[in-house]
Amino acid sequence: MLETARGSKAEAVYGELKEAILSGALEPGGSIDKATLCERLGVSRFPVSSAISRLAFEQLVVVEPQHGSFVSRISMAGVRERIFIRRALEGEIAAAAAQRMDAAGKEALKASIAEQQRAVDRGDRSRFYALDVGFHRLLTAPLHLVHSDEILDALRSHLERVRRMLMAPKGRMQMTVREHEGVVLAIMRGDALGARAAMEHHLAQMMETFEVLAREKPDLFSP
Repeated sequence: MLETARGSKAEAVYGELKEAILSGALEPGGSIDKATLCERLGVSRFPVSSAISRLAFEQLVVVEPQHGSFVSRISMAGVRERIFIRRALEGEIAAAAAQRMDAAGKEALKASIAEQQRAVDRGDRSRFYALDVGFHRLLTAPLHLVHSDEILDALRSHLERVRRMLMAPKGRMQMTVREHEGVVLAIMRGDALGARAAMEHHLAQMMETFEVLAREKPDLFSP
């Protein structure tokens, strides 16, 4: 049972429901049973309805009057465009990192690679996802690219569901570590062109994996 205060209950239900959607426990297109949620979480309908309204505003839920609430399908066009933007922006960031990053920043990248490998070895997909996000932030923070980081955070937020799905194929996490290593090695060499190419390759691989997933599970996606 969740906390007793109404506001706390609504926030807790929102958090649990959002995580279930982002993690794939509730698949795109699936219905959201309010009565079941109320019973499982030990809450009234108000915090559940409040959470669903917030998630609808965030475009993670679709509310259809007289029919119910459903997890929104993932827009294929939206994914493609956001990865396109990431490739353009993060390629330039990697190139700038190769030219400007200090020794402390480079050491942080190397430490991140080691942590990512440990997560892969443990099969800890949740930890690996957090490290993956952190790796990309380590490229912007030492360069003080505040606005770039804000843009990328917004893109990552919209891509989170599909990015988590893309960790699932066998061997994909290990491949991601190798791709990250390619970026870091180029940065360590001060090779701006190599760092840009390595980052663009990494995100191109993400796009290819997405296209395979979209073909295999079309019901999860909308045009």
